[in-house]
This record gives sequence, C-alpha cells and structure tokens, in this order.
Amino acid sequence: MAERSDAPRLRSTRLDGKAIVVTGGTQGLGEAIAGACAEAGARAVCIVGRDRARGENVADRLGTLGCEMKFVSADLASEADCCNVISSALEWFGTLDGLVNAAGLTDRGTLEETTVELWDKLFAVNVRAPFILTRELVRALKSLGKGGSIVNISSRASHGGMPITMAYSTTKGALVTMTKNNANALRAARVRVNAINMGWTDTTGERRLREREGQAPDWFKRVQAQLPFGRLLEPEEIATLVTYLLSDATQMMTGSIIDFDQNVVGTYGSDVQPIY
Repeated sequence: MAERSDAPRLRSTRLDGKAIVVTGGTQGLGEAIAGACAEAGARAVCIVGRDRARGENVADRLGTLGCEMKFVSADLASEADCCNVISSALEWFGTLDGLVNAAGLTDRGTLEETTVELWDKLFAVNVRAPFILTRELVRALKSLGKGGSIVNISSRASHGGMPITMAYSTTKGALVTMTKNNANALRAARVRVNAINMGWTDTTGERRLREREGQAPDWFKRVQAQLPFGRLLEPEEIATLVTYLLSDATQMMTGSIIDFDQNVVGTYGSDVQPIY
C-alpha cells in the first residue's frame, strides 16, 4: 500500500515562539506553570499576581531560563485590572498565543456558613476574572487574525465537592461550564479552550491552609500514606499537562475537561476525605 502523502506530522509539545499569560503566577501552581512554559521554549510569559515584590522576584528568577518574563500586578476581582493584564501583555510582547487561568480563591464554608459576601468574592476571582480575561484575549486574537489556546484550572470539586467547599465547588462547576461553552463558540476562530480538574496537590498554599486549620505537624505524612499512589500531586505534574494543552500537539483538542487525580470520579473505596 502506498504511503499517504497527507499523513499527519508529529506535532511538537514545545512552546517555541509563543507568548503566554499565566494568572496566579507568583506562587504555587501558577509559578510552576510559568516556569514550565519557559522550559518548554516559550518566547515570553506574563505572570499575574497581587504581590508586586514577590511577582518581580519570580519574574527575575524565571527570566534566567531564557524567556522574556514580565509581571503585572492585578486584583482579579477588578474588571479594569483584568483588562489591563491582557493589554499590558500585548504591549510588551506584540502578540499573544495563550492564557492560563490558574489563580483562584479556596475560602471554606458550608451552605449555612457561607455569606453572600464570601459567595461574591469567590465568584469574582474564580469565575468572573477568567471570563473577562478570556473575552479580552479573544478580542485581541481576532484582531491579530490568529488562534490560540486557553487552559482553565478547575478542580475535582467541580463534580460536587465537600460540604465545607460549597461556594468554591460551585465556582469550579461554573468554570467547567464556561470552558465547554467557550470551546464551542470559539471553534471557528481556532481558539481552543480546555480545563483541568486538578486533584489534591502539594502546594505552599495547601500547607498554609492546613496550618491555619490546626492540623498536627505530621498530617502530610499521614495523609500521603493513605493515598492510592502514596503521595499528593505535585504542581510540576499539572504544569506539564498545561504546557501540552498550550502546544501545537493538541491543535485538535478543545472542550476537554481532564480529571487529573489518582482518585476516580464516581468510584468508592478510599477512606481519605481530601479537601480539593
């Protein structure tokens, strides 16, 4: 049989020449994603956060990886700040190729404990900010006549979550729905939108949360011993998946919601009750 002349080529998983915006990029998962983008060959990365000193420090450190790294200070609860993120990145880099909505609030509260103020606070950062950032990026991409890739960091809590994460879980469910809706709406513009439902991950924020809750110092070791694979996820593992979704290797992938965890949704058998 003759070889097909139109046989597909192997697509690169690298980000050579691409310019990416990463929210929450000054710490934890967002910082790991920004670093992974640089290591994958991205030409430029704009990291977004509230702490200017920390953000500039991260930008300086990751800039040694050979990637143009910029920091923009923003309160993602502000529409003006969200719009400024995209306009600033465009001014610096001249173009954009991708957006990672990694920033998010994880404040706790059951149905009865959750105030309207807390509800609105979580929705402002976890849902409204990704909406505004996506809208502004898409407007820019269309004006540039090019496609792009958007990755939303959701959570396994989007499937329902625990009682003490009622509002948080609801925001992640909304983010998943927005991912699907935007993926469908933006196909003709060749803008891809995917999401990752991340599982329990060992971040600095998670450790600080456990300390505030008064967990015993050995909580980390005790929990990991109970997990199927013997440990929590690491930020770098999720960052690797993010760079794959940003790359040309996933040119035909949009509207996908990936459960990235060692526990399988809809199954039972684990006595561990993690808070995602």
